[in-house]
Amino acid sequence: MNAVAPDLSKLSGLEQLRYAFDPARPERAPGIGRTLGFSVIEMEEGRVVFGGHPDESVYNPIGTVHGGYAATLLDSCVGCAVHSALKAGQGYTTLELKVAYHRAMTKDTGPVRAEGKVIQVGRRAAFAEGRLTDLEGRLYATATSTLLVFDR
Repeated sequence: MNAVAPDLSKLSGLEQLRYAFDPARPERAPGIGRTLGFSVIEMEEGRVVFGGHPDESVYNPIGTVHGGYAATLLDSCVGCAVHSALKAGQGYTTLELKVAYHRAMTKDTGPVRAEGKVIQVGRRAAFAEGRLTDLEGRLYATATSTLLVFDR
C-alpha cells in the first residue's frame, strides 16, 4: 500500500529534507547525488553534511578530480544547510557561490565530506559556508554562498 505524500509546502525546510533524503526511499534523493555518487550523511537545522568518494568518472583532462565535483558538493551542502533552516512556505535559490580550491583530489583521496553551515538567515538573504575534507581532516576546498530567501 502506498502512503500518501505529505504536502511539502506545509513542512519546514528540515522536514522537507528529511522526506527527500529518507534512507528507506533513496529514489526520492535529488538526481545530482546519484549522478556524482554522493549522499547526505548528517542533517540538522542549519547544518548538512554530504559524503562522496571521487573516482575516475569525475576526472578532468589533467588527471585529477574536476573542480566541478568539489563545487557541486559544496553548493549542495551549503544550499541544503540553508534549506534546513527555512520555515514552511519558504524557498531559496543561490545568488552567489565562491569556491576556493586548496588541494587537488584524485581517486586515491578516498571518501570526502562536504559540511555546510548557516552563517545567517534573514528575511530575504541567507549566508552559508562549506568545507570539503577527507576523512583525515585534510582540506580540499572551501565555499561561501549568498542565497535569496523567498515566500512560495
